[in-house]
Amino acid sequence: MAKKVKKRKEIKRKLLHKYRLVILNESTFEEKISFKLSRLNVFVTGSLCIIGLIALTTLLIAFTPLREYIPGYSSTKLKKQATDLTYKTDSLVANLYNTNKYLENIRKVLIGDIENNEINRDSLREQFKIDPSSIDLTPIKEDSILRAEVALEDKYNLFERNVDGSGMVLFPPLNGEISQGYDVESNHFAVDVTAPIDTPVKAVASGTVIFSEWTADTGYVIIVEHRDGLLSVYKHNGSLNKRQGDVVRTGEVIASVGNTGELTTGPHLHFELWNNGNSVDPLDYINF
Repeated sequence: MAKKVKKRKEIKRKLLHKYRLVILNESTFEEKISFKLSRLNVFVTGSLCIIGLIALTTLLIAFTPLREYIPGYSSTKLKKQATDLTYKTDSLVANLYNTNKYLENIRKVLIGDIENNEINRDSLREQFKIDPSSIDLTPIKEDSILRAEVALEDKYNLFERNVDGSGMVLFPPLNGEISQGYDVESNHFAVDVTAPIDTPVKAVASGTVIFSEWTADTGYVIIVEHRDGLLSVYKHNGSLNKRQGDVVRTGEVIASVGNTGELTTGPHLHFELWNNGNSVDPLDYINF
């Protein structure tokens, strides 16, 4: 026990024993600076310096651009660019998928292709079916004024309904005699309406022209995209009045009757209606 106590005292004495650090002028041996130090002081001071150096290095790496020069660390700008590119890539993939699906529907319209013959002709009616009991139809003063101002514009409104509420009515592209009706079994997904050459062909509803070109089989073709995935197709025209990207209104003249294309048998309009990629019978919605 005495030896342990003696040993502890010896260690304490060595730690607290004072040493003198003197800085002399080498030529004159004049004392310039002197320090009194102990081993404990040197140990504590050295430890604090090491801890401070580590903390300072950490702060420099974490909050200054110096970290960019350390392998494994990337700059904030590069991280932001990588994140933006990831979002853009995801967006481009989604847009590419939607575009390919859209173009596939246009291809089906142009060549008259359809995957199955079981077509729900009531799809448009069901899609736009409204429960009258859920709507408050009581007009207010401002509503009455607005209706009076736009009465002429609403006269040929896009999806106008019959008086008896039986279904949807679209503006007829032209008036004439139907030479061939809609027939799924013969892959004739349209109605052919005969009329004299140069008879105006009108848009069945407001929309945007997405195709307006010449094709070998069906001559001058114009396709108008309406709301909620509805497409109207006009083939064998003699001339086209609208270009791709033009916005048309209900009843506006977009083409004229002709006899163009290899598959035509005389002056007529080949008219098709497509709902979200499915062909529907135009006679269900238009009175020619």
